[in-house]
Amino acid sequence: MKTIGIILTILGLVMMVFTGFNLVTKKKVVDVGPIEINKEEKTPIYWSPITGGVLLLGGLALIFADRKKSIV
Repeated sequence: MKTIGIILTILGLVMMVFTGFNLVTKKKVVDVGPIEINKEEKTPIYWSPITGGVLLLGGLALIFADRKKSIV
């Protein structure tokens, strides 16, 4: 559980700092014999920093819950 908590905490921090990224895909427009024309499409993928905060708090809760179980 502690490992999952650490992973969620790190992922939450990263998601709070970086709120998205662009996914670049190549699409074939024309393919006539040796001539080929491609088009790059940029698809933005965004998420709310609140999502990162929720993951951060969930990860910290798992870390502290595991700590309490190991002390008792």
